[in-house]
Parts: sequence; structure tokens; C-alpha cells
Amino acid sequence: MSAAGETAYPHVFRPIALGPARLRNRIFVPAHTTNFGEDNLPSDRHLAYHRARAAGGAGLIIFEGIRVHRSSLGRKQGVNGYEPAAVPAFARIARAVQAEGARLFGQIIHLGRHIDGNYARTPSWGASPVAWTALAPPPHPMTEEDIAAVVEAHAEVARNLIGAGLDGIELQIAHGHLLQQFLSPAVNQRSDGYGGGEENRLRFALETLAAVRAAVGDSVALGIRVSADEFLPGGLGLADMQRIVVRLCQAVAVDFVNVSHSAYHGSYTISTQMADMAFARDSFHHLPRGIADALAGAMGKAAPPVLNVCRYRSVAEAEAMLAEGKVAMVGMARAHIADPAILRKAAEGREAEQRPCIACNQGCAGFLAQNLAITCLSNPAAGREAEWPEPEAAPVRERKRVLVVGGGPGGMEAAAIAARRGHDVTLWEASDHLGGALAWAARMPLRRDFALLLEAQEAALGRAGVAVRLGHRASAQAILAEAPDAVVLATGAAAEGAAFPGGGRGLTMTEALADPAALGAHVVVQDAIGSWAIAGLIEWLAESAPAGARRVTVLAPTGTPGWQVNVYSGFAWRHRLREKRVRIRALAAVHAWDGRALTITDLSTGETERWEDVSAVIAPGHGLPQDALYRDLRRALAARPGGGGANARPALHLVGDCASPRSALEAIYEGHEAGREI
Repeated sequence: MSAAGETAYPHVFRPIALGPARLRNRIFVPAHTTNFGEDNLPSDRHLAYHRARAAGGAGLIIFEGIRVHRSSLGRKQGVNGYEPAAVPAFARIARAVQAEGARLFGQIIHLGRHIDGNYARTPSWGASPVAWTALAPPPHPMTEEDIAAVVEAHAEVARNLIGAGLDGIELQIAHGHLLQQFLSPAVNQRSDGYGGGEENRLRFALETLAAVRAAVGDSVALGIRVSADEFLPGGLGLADMQRIVVRLCQAVAVDFVNVSHSAYHGSYTISTQMADMAFARDSFHHLPRGIADALAGAMGKAAPPVLNVCRYRSVAEAEAMLAEGKVAMVGMARAHIADPAILRKAAEGREAEQRPCIACNQGCAGFLAQNLAITCLSNPAAGREAEWPEPEAAPVRERKRVLVVGGGPGGMEAAAIAARRGHDVTLWEASDHLGGALAWAARMPLRRDFALLLEAQEAALGRAGVAVRLGHRASAQAILAEAPDAVVLATGAAAEGAAFPGGGRGLTMTEALADPAALGAHVVVQDAIGSWAIAGLIEWLAESAPAGARRVTVLAPTGTPGWQVNVYSGFAWRHRLREKRVRIRALAAVHAWDGRALTITDLSTGETERWEDVSAVIAPGHGLPQDALYRDLRRALAARPGGGGANARPALHLVGDCASPRSALEAIYEGHEAGREI
């Protein structure tokens, strides 16, 4: 660590002890699902992922939820700790993390009613037969024998993990999983000794915590992760959790309390768990403060340190929270997905080089919702650390002249990565600014964090020495005249608005954003593609005019607007639309539009309805790939005689929307991949 880091962030870089575990600083990587597991065991991908974050400076890494029982497997990517084969796999990861100076804890968990029993061919287990969502079956109400088996399973897995060399255990009592299901009056409807009043509902968690402490002894760090507010009607609030946490910590020796929030439930609460960029950064900071106050009031100096997570994007934000003195450590999960070296860069005074987490929830939470291994829009190398090391660590053998056409997120990524590997890179952009379609998205207040990404990408171009030429429109002839060895085309897609019977045309998103004042008092949006971009536009329309000055109606021909917005963000988005009085018509589509009157069709009955008060219709399509330049280049190269040197036939790479119109997630990934392939 440099003096710069110590001076700028004295609280972050102060060592701390969690029980017997001594940590080099106050930043930890919280347990977060990666879906890197293979056949329910830790994988080489886990090892490379966590080693990178330990090498990047994290003081502590908490391995994602480790299943303690077959009834909690859920899927093959879920990691268990009870099979004998898990022990050597965890031992390898522990050695790798510890060799980089960090400590590794394991979070032990039973997910209860949240698992899909089809994988292990078992029913899900829970406190009561109450399903977590309308789309899930009710779980098996656990018997006292089941409860005893799960208590012992937690203890067994804790012993296995400590035997594998891990430095501590975190018992998961948060996020609506099994132990919280028993705690919560919104879920627990039992009438036996594990239900009813708070003391009975607390019994399962207390028995489990005591069993784990007995299993690992006093020489190992043991903590709990709790949700300080379920954000669930009839559920646990902060006042409840203040009592419960104090009770747990007074009953069993606990070395830390990791404060989170939410319950995994098919409602608004799930969108708070990994709060996206629409949430204020300090939305949940009152929760760890409240838990810390309760512990200090009840236990004084004997109170265990409080850890905190959610929406910390930078080391500076963590420093501000730590400086208050109530929170002992700050967890940064998504920030470490975006940049595993975030701590090292801060310590060396290189914060400007950080790949920012913008809380878009597209590569992390979005891939989780599809049961895919996580990735990151900002950092395509997340989860690929073994095959995609830092570009400077994999320099090119032969320096080439690379021309990138298009300065959107995909083109900027390709240019920066190729230059960092040692190539001579020039980027041409036809407009007078970089950013492509994302430059428009960054204008919307609740999507403004995309501006941070674009700023970081532009800065990366400068550091890598990329020659940027704005206002330079490319042609096949101009490209070939430069005699490049490789060409990356990132020319985007042409936005299209639908044409309707009656002669009217739906506006594109770009047209709507360009002149919002001209949209008028009643705007209708037809969402036929369900993208994050359209979801952001709909919300922006509702809030960009004075209260009551504009109505927004959404037509959802598929039945669901914004269906590409994953479950971790979708419930909050719909909650905000309801607050802003956005009207949604499911299974409805534009039938005709003449610029004044709109006729819609009810797709379930075929009936039509005419509206006379519509001021504008926005009806974006997927857009058309702008790949004409690619085709021109191929024709020009095919017409060339053979020979003439390697750069007579430069390698062509097609990146992002000009290959197929999608989102920035795919564009940046493909740009990154192209930059490494050249």
C-alpha cells in the first residue's frame, strides 16, 4: 500500500480483527452468487475469480452461499460443502486467496422455499406451506426431525470448511432464506415450538448458531448475515431485527454482524437486495447504523463489529461510511465484479483507472436470473480471469496497426484493449462525441450512471494512447487507404420507428429524447421489444414533465412491458411506474395512428378502441444493423489481387449493434473480445 492510499483513505486501510481473524483493511467482498459451480462443487473458475480479488487488495472474501443439505441444492451451479470432494476444492481456493494476503470465510446456507426441487428431485423445504412467488409451489413444512437434521448439517459443513483451511464462517440468516423464513411472521405460520411468538420463531436460528459455534470452537471467526428490514408487508422491520440481533449475539459468541436487507420474495423487496442505479446510494445506510446502535446499547464494548453492504461504488464512499465509526467494514460485491483491483488502485492513487460499477444489474443480477454464470457490463473479463488476464499481462508478439470505426461503448472497449496489449490503434467516430446510443441513455436521470461508464471508457482511451478522430466519417476506400492490419467495425444500428395505418409514424427513442417538449400531454409508448432502454424511457417520460402535465400510457403487445428487465430490478421499476401513475395496457397494440387520433386493438378479443387525446406515439423497433460499411469492405477486399502484404487484406471484426442490435452488455463484451483477438 502506498502513502497516498493511507492519507486519502485512513479508515479503509486500517487493519481489523474479526475474532481471531486479522484482516489487512476494512473492505470485504460479500458472498454473492456467481453460478461458477460445477456439479455442485467449487471450480477452477471460482479459484481464479477470488484470487484476482484477493490480489486486488480486498481484506476479506466471503465465499458465496454454500449449501448444507441436499434439499437446498437448487441447481448444479450451487455449491455444497457436505460432499467429501468439496473439502480439497475449498482448500485450493483458500490457499490461493491467503497467498495474496486476504482471508477467506465461507457463508453456509439453506435456501428453504427458494430452491427449485426439480434438479435434486426433492420438494423445497420451509417453515410453512407459503410459496415465495405466485409461480412457485408451496414448500414442504419442515418437521422437527427435518429441523434437527438441518441444524446438524450446518455444523457439519462448518467443520468441513474450517478443515479445508478457511478462516471463518458466516451463517446466513438473511434475504428470506430458510432461517429468516422461520424468523419472519410474514412466512412462519406454525403453531409448534418453532412458530408463533418471536421467541419461538427465533429458536431455529439460535439452535443453528449455537451448533455451528460448538462445531468450530472459539479459535475461528463466526458471524451472521441478517436482513435489517425485509421490506415485506407483515414482515420484519428494523425495530424487530434490532431485538433479534441483540438476542442472537447475547446468546452465542458472535465475531461480526453483516447487515444487509430484503427478502427473496416475488414483490418489491427483491429489487432492494441488489439495488440498481435508480436507488439513491445511501438508501439503506440507516439500517447498519440502527443495528450498531442497538448492539452498542445492549452490549457496550462487548458488541461485535457491524459490517455493511449495498451500493458502494467507490473506495471514497466506503471511507465516508467508515469514518462515522458505527460500521467496522464495508462490503463491495458489484464494485469488485467490475474491478477486482479497486482496492489496489485506490491504495496507489489510481482511482481514475477504476472500471466503474454502474449498478445496471445486467451482467450480474441479469445473468443470475437466467441461471447463467455472472458477467459484468463494465468488465467483460469478470469470471474469465484465467483466460483473460489484464491486457498488459498478455502483450502482443507483433505490433499491428488497428483501426476502430465507431466510438460507442463497443468500439471504445475494442480500441482500449487492443492498445493496452501493445497495438497502434486509431478510432474514427462520425459524430462530434463518443458514446454512441449510450450518450442518450445517460441523459435520463435514473440511468445517468451510464455516463460514468462512458467517462471511464474515454479516459481509458487516453491512457492507452489511442488516437481518436471525431467528426470523421469512414468509407471502404478511406479505411483501406490507411493500410490497417485489422479493422473493428462498431457502427451501431439505425433506429426505426414503426409506420402505422392512418399515415402516422411512431417516434424512435432518440427522436423522443431529442425534443421532449414537443411530446405533449399524453404520450403512448408501444413496447414491443421489452428492453432496458425502453423501460428507462418510459420512466423518464413520466417524470420529465411537471406533476400532472403529462400522462404516459404503455401498450404491451406481449402482455408484459420491459420483460428484459430482470426480477432483481423489475419489481422496483413497476413500483415506480405505479407511483408515477403510468397506465399499462397489456395485450394491446397500435391499430392505427394518423398523428391526432390513435386506435388500439385488444389482442385478446380483437376489439378496437379509439383515443382522441394522444399527443405522441413512441414505438421503437429493434433497429437495423448499420453494416453497409462491412459489406463494402468485403467487396473491396474481394476485388483486390492477391499478395501485397498482410495489411492488403486486414482482418475484419464486427462488434455490437452493427452485428445484431442488442444492448451495451453485448457490445462491450464483443469489443473486449475483438481487442484481445487481434
